[in-house]
Amino acid sequence: MRGWLAVLLAAVLGAASIGPAMAEDYPARPVTMIVPFPAGGATDTLARFLGERLHAVLKQPIVIENVGGAAGSLGVGRAVRATADGYTLSIGTSTTHMLTGGLYALPFDLLRDLEPVILIGSEPLLIVGRKDLPADDLKQLIVWLKANPDKASVGIAGVGATGHLAGISFQKETGTQFQFVPYRGNGPAMQDLVAGQIDAMIEPASNFKSLVGAGTIKPFAVTSKSRSPSWPKFPTADEAGVPGFSASLWYGLWAPKGTSKDVIAKLNAAMVQILASPQVKQRFAELGIQVSPLMQQSPEALRAYQKEEAERWWPIIKASGIKVE
Repeated sequence: MRGWLAVLLAAVLGAASIGPAMAEDYPARPVTMIVPFPAGGATDTLARFLGERLHAVLKQPIVIENVGGAAGSLGVGRAVRATADGYTLSIGTSTTHMLTGGLYALPFDLLRDLEPVILIGSEPLLIVGRKDLPADDLKQLIVWLKANPDKASVGIAGVGATGHLAGISFQKETGTQFQFVPYRGNGPAMQDLVAGQIDAMIEPASNFKSLVGAGTIKPFAVTSKSRSPSWPKFPTADEAGVPGFSASLWYGLWAPKGTSKDVIAKLNAAMVQILASPQVKQRFAELGIQVSPLMQQSPEALRAYQKEEAERWWPIIKASGIKVE
């Protein structure tokens, strides 16, 4: 009997020591980072850039796995179903890890089925118009939109995407009416904006960098709460005449639910170190992304922010009656 008790006690103590030991040794093999979009897009570019730096800090390769489809929910679902051992990570945006929860009947809960690691950063949207639009600032744009409610058109990169919801919120805040023209991505929409086929767009600012530089479109305001370091000359929507209006595309990193707190802490510490690098901040500025403030870089801060954003945008989605295929 004493022998059996000794064996049982050893087994219990051994099991209790597995968690800390695994966290101490983590990572002992390559880590997969799932990007919920096809290769070549903005999120993929960011993931590969951060993956190289995580490799340097964690001393293990970061393997990028692109799983696109259903506004990113297929890739997120792949991460949700992965083993919670820290060897599968989920990088994504406010669209893939927040907005889709209000747009689709997902087979998982975005707010519960993933463990937050860090809020990486955010990018403001830019309100722009065609070059010959008879408005030179945001207040004049609003006046023109109110005067042309039946013909004014705003291009969007997809039904239910960040720009679409920002446009719905903009209508509500300004009392304007305009038609949304959906496209399969920002590229075709921007071509029609330059050609004068649509009147305006409200999309992530980095999309318009070359067009603004070439003077082929009119920029009116950024939608961040304060002026963007990447676009310091442009006023915020609040400054330009729409008090309190803000919207952004933000990026975060998650792990499957149940991942060890010690592993999450190790991943978070690695990312905090990476985001503090001047070289990383410079590259982010080139991409139009602002690194999240240090006080918002904890897992708890990302969880709170994700919930806060869902509480803001999901009712807007429901009230608008948006239907996605």
